[in-house]
Amino acid sequence: MSATDTPVGLPAAPDTTRRSPWGEVLHSLLRSGTFLAGLAIVVFWIVCALFGDHFVPYDPLASDVINSLTPPATDHWFGTDQIGRDVFSRVIVGSRDILTVAPLATLLATVAGTALGLLTGYFRGIVDDVVSRILEAFMAIPVVIVALLAIVALGTSKTTVIVVIGLSFAPIIARTVRSAVLAERELDYVAAAQLRHESAIHTMFVEILPNVIPPILVETTVRLGYAIFAVATLSFMGFGIQPPSPDWGLSISSNYGMIGGGFWWTVLFDALAIASLVIGVNLVTDGVHGALND
Repeated sequence: MSATDTPVGLPAAPDTTRRSPWGEVLHSLLRSGTFLAGLAIVVFWIVCALFGDHFVPYDPLASDVINSLTPPATDHWFGTDQIGRDVFSRVIVGSRDILTVAPLATLLATVAGTALGLLTGYFRGIVDDVVSRILEAFMAIPVVIVALLAIVALGTSKTTVIVVIGLSFAPIIARTVRSAVLAERELDYVAAAQLRHESAIHTMFVEILPNVIPPILVETTVRLGYAIFAVATLSFMGFGIQPPSPDWGLSISSNYGMIGGGFWWTVLFDALAIASLVIGVNLVTDGVHGALND
C-alpha cells in the first residue's frame, strides 16, 4: 500500500484545497476572458488618469493658434483642436475628471441605495410604502432632467455633479437591494437574530448585508457605466465639468461644430474614449455577474 492510500475503514482526509465562496468568485473572474478584457481597458484609463501628465507629449491646456486644426500626423497623433491644443494629450489627461466624478457618484449611490433598500426591505409595512413611493417618484423623472434642475439651483461644480448623479441612481440600487432583503428576511438566521433580541441595525447591517453583497456588486458596476455617460452628457450640455478641463464630454461640446468643416478628429477620439471606457465597465459587469452566478 502506498503512502497516499487511505486504509480501509478509516475516513478520508478532509479536502483542504477547497476554496471559500469568495475565493471561487475570484477564481472564476481570473478565468473569465470577458472580465479580464474589460479590466484591462479600465486599468488603462485609470493609469492615464493618474499618470497621464507624465507621458503625454504636450501640455493638454497649452494652445498654439498657428498649428490649430492640424490633422493627425506624426507630431500630433490625434491632430489639434481649433485653438491648437494637442488632441492626444487632451484625450489621455481628460480621463481624470470623469474617472473621479463617476466613481464617486456611483459610490454615493451605492451607499445611499443600500441603506434605503435595507430599511424598506427589513421593516416593510408603512416604512416600505412611504419610502418606496418617494423613490418611485424620483425614478419617474429622467436622470438628466433631475441633474439639470439641481445644478441650475445649486450651481455648477464637481461636488454638485457627484451628489446629483449619486442621489439620482440611489433609488434604482435601493429597489434591487430591497428585493434581495425581502428574500433574506424570511430565512432562519434572521429569525435567530430576532430571537436573540438583536437590534434592527445589527440585523440589517451585520446579518443581512453580507448576504446581499452579490447583487449590490453587480448593480454598482452597472451604475458606474451609466454614471460615466451621465457625467459626459452633463459636460457636453455645459452643466458638468467646466473649462479649461480637457474632459471628454466638454471637449466634444467645444469642437462639435467643427465636424461640418471636415475636422472630424477634434471630436472622434474623445467619443471613442468614452465608448471604450463604458465598454470596459460593461465587460467587467458581465464578468462579475457571471462569476457570482456560477
